Amino acid sequence: MAEGRAPMTMDAASRRWALASATLCLLPLLLQMPLRVGILVAATGLVVSLASWRRRLPGLLRLLVVIGVIGAVFLLAGFNVGRDTGCALLAAMIASKPSETFTLRDGRSLVGFALFAPFATFLLDQGPLSLGLGLAAACVTLLCLQRLSDLEAGVPDAHADPRAQWAGVGRLLLLGLPLALAAFWLFPRLGTPLWGIPDRAMSRPGLSDSMKPGEWVDLMADDSAALRVTFFGDTPPTSQMYWRGPVLWDFDGREWRQPDWARRLPPAPFTPGRGRWDYEMAIEPTDRTLMVSLDLPLDAPEGTQLALDHSLFSARPLHSVSRWRMQSAPPARYQADLPAALRARALALPEGFNPRTLALARQWRRDAGRDDAALVDRSLQWIRREFAYTLTTPLPGRHSVDEFLFDQKAGFCEHFSSAFVVLMRGAGIPARVVTGYTGGYFNRLGGYWLVRRNDAHAWAEVWLAGRGWVRVDPTAAVAPERIYDTLDDRIPGADGLLGGLAGMGSAFEVTDWLRQGWNDLVLGFDADRQSRLLRPLGIRRLQAGHMIGLFALSACLALAWMTWLSLRGERPRDPVLRAWHRLGRRYARMGLEREAHEPAEAWAERVAGERPDLGPALQELSHRFADWRYACPAGGTERDRDRKAARKQLVRALRSHRPQRRRDPGEQR
Repeated sequence: MAEGRAPMTMDAASRRWALASATLCLLPLLLQMPLRVGILVAATGLVVSLASWRRRLPGLLRLLVVIGVIGAVFLLAGFNVGRDTGCALLAAMIASKPSETFTLRDGRSLVGFALFAPFATFLLDQGPLSLGLGLAAACVTLLCLQRLSDLEAGVPDAHADPRAQWAGVGRLLLLGLPLALAAFWLFPRLGTPLWGIPDRAMSRPGLSDSMKPGEWVDLMADDSAALRVTFFGDTPPTSQMYWRGPVLWDFDGREWRQPDWARRLPPAPFTPGRGRWDYEMAIEPTDRTLMVSLDLPLDAPEGTQLALDHSLFSARPLHSVSRWRMQSAPPARYQADLPAALRARALALPEGFNPRTLALARQWRRDAGRDDAALVDRSLQWIRREFAYTLTTPLPGRHSVDEFLFDQKAGFCEHFSSAFVVLMRGAGIPARVVTGYTGGYFNRLGGYWLVRRNDAHAWAEVWLAGRGWVRVDPTAAVAPERIYDTLDDRIPGADGLLGGLAGMGSAFEVTDWLRQGWNDLVLGFDADRQSRLLRPLGIRRLQAGHMIGLFALSACLALAWMTWLSLRGERPRDPVLRAWHRLGRRYARMGLEREAHEPAEAWAERVAGERPDLGPALQELSHRFADWRYACPAGGTERDRDRKAARKQLVRALRSHRPQRRRDPGEQR
C-alpha cells in the first residue's frame, strides 16, 4: 500500500513547477492591481510558500492567513465591492493555496485554480502585455500538468527531453488554435452586451467630476495614455489643443464639483470661429462615462450626450478602448446671452471663506468700473509677475484661495484655475472651472497625437458681454512652457532614468504605435467591423444569419481538425518506446503485427513459432524492452548513469533490427 501511495506525493521538482505555474498565472493579474494590493498578495504567496515548504501548515494557521489576507484586501478597497475587489480576492486565495499543496491532487488543484487569474486579468485590462503574460502562463501550466500526469503514471525519464515536452504543449495549442480564431473573427458580436460588468471599487486614475486640493498630484505624475487622436485634414496648433472635459460650477470652499443639472439641459448655442477640426479619438478605458473633446465639439457622436456646458458623456461606462469620430471648432461667440439662473450659479461663492481674496476682488472692481476685460487682464498680469509653477505645495487650510494668492504664490493648474475663478466671481464676473487635457505628443510613425494622463489640465472660462464664455488659462500666464511644450518637444519618459539614452523618442514611438495597432486590430474589432469583414471580397455587409452560418462552418472545420490530430495519436516521448513502435511497424508490413492485447514477450513467442529464423533476435529484444519498461530499479546517481547508457544501447539495437521477408521456393531455386 505504501508503494501505491508514494507516487501521489509530489517530489520537490514537481512542487517547484506547480508553484512557478501559479506564480506566472498571478503575475498579469497583480500588474493590473493597485500597488499596495499587488504587494500584499505577492508577499502573502512568498511567505506562505516558504513557511510550508517542508511541512503542511496547521489548519488553524491556514485559516487565520486566509481571513487576514481577505480582510486586508477589503480594507485597501475601502470595503467596496467591484471587479477589482473580486480579482484581488481571487489572487489572495491563490496566494494562500501553497500552504496545503503537497500531493498530486493538491498540485492539480493549485494549477487549475491559478488558471482563473489570467482570465480575470482581462476584466481589468485587455492589452498585449496581459495577453502575452497570460499565454506564457498557460503554456507553463500545460507543461506542469503534463509533468504531474507523467509522475502519477510512473513514466520513466519522462522529463529527460525538454524539447519533447514543449512539443507536446505546442501540439495542444495547435489543436485549439483554429477554433479560437474562428470564435474571435466569426462568432457573432452584439452591438451591446447582454449583461453589464461590475464597476471597479478602486477607481482608475483620470479626470473626475470634482477637483479638490491635492487630488491631482498623482494624476500629474501618471505617464500612461489617456487618448490617441488622428486628424483628418487640418490640424490645430498645439496652443489650441484644449481637450475639454468636466466643467465645474459648484464650489463649497474646498472642492469644485460638476452639477447634475447641467447634463439635463441642451448644449448652449455658440457661433463657430475660423477653423474646423475633423478627428477620431481612441479613448483608453476609464470605467467612467466622462469623455473629452476638442474645444468646442460641434455635435455629439452616437452613443454620447453633450451637456449644457459642452461636457461630453457616453451612454455607458468606458470599460474598454472606444473610438469616436468628431468635429470641433473654436468659438467666436459662446452663449452670448446668459440666463439669470445660470449667471447666479456662475457667481455663487460659499460664505465665510477666503475674505482677503474677496476684498481684493471688490477693490479691483471699483478700480475697473464696468470693464470686465480690463479686470481679467489685471489678474493675469499679477499672476505672471508674482507667481511660480510647482507641483510641491502643502495642503491648504480653510481659506485655500487666500493662502495660495497671498502666502504661497506657487502651485499648479489646480490652484491657479480655482483661485482665478474665485477672484473673478468675487469681482462680479461669471466664471467656472474647466478640466481636461492640453496638447499632445505627435507620433510620427503612426501619424497620430498621444495625450497622456499627466497632460491633465484645469483652466477657467469667464463670461464677457458680447462674447459669452471666453477661455482664460492663468497657468499659461505663469508657465507657458508647462502648457505648450508637449506638446511638440517633450518626449514621454524623457525626464526619467532613461531620458538621456539616444533614440528614446524613436523607441517610444514604436512601442506606442504597436499599442495603437493592437487597439485597432484586436480591441477595436467590434460588431460593425465584423459585419464588414468580407468587404474585400465584394460583400458589403454580413447579416446576422450569414455570420452565424460562417461561424458554424468554421467551427465544424476546426473540430474536424482537432479530431484528426487526436486520432493520429501523440508521438511517445520515451525514445525506447518510439523505437519499439517502429519495430512493430516493420513486422506488421510482413503480416506479423502485434495485437493490441498481446504482451511483448507473448508476441515474440508467436513470431518465433511462425518464423524460427526471426524468433531468437526478437525474443531477446522483447525481453530487454520489458525489463526496461516495467522493471523498477533502485535509485542513485551511478544507477541513473547506467540506466541512461542501457537506454541508448537498447534504442540502437531496436533501430538496427531489420527482419527479412521469407523468400519463395522459386526464388531459392
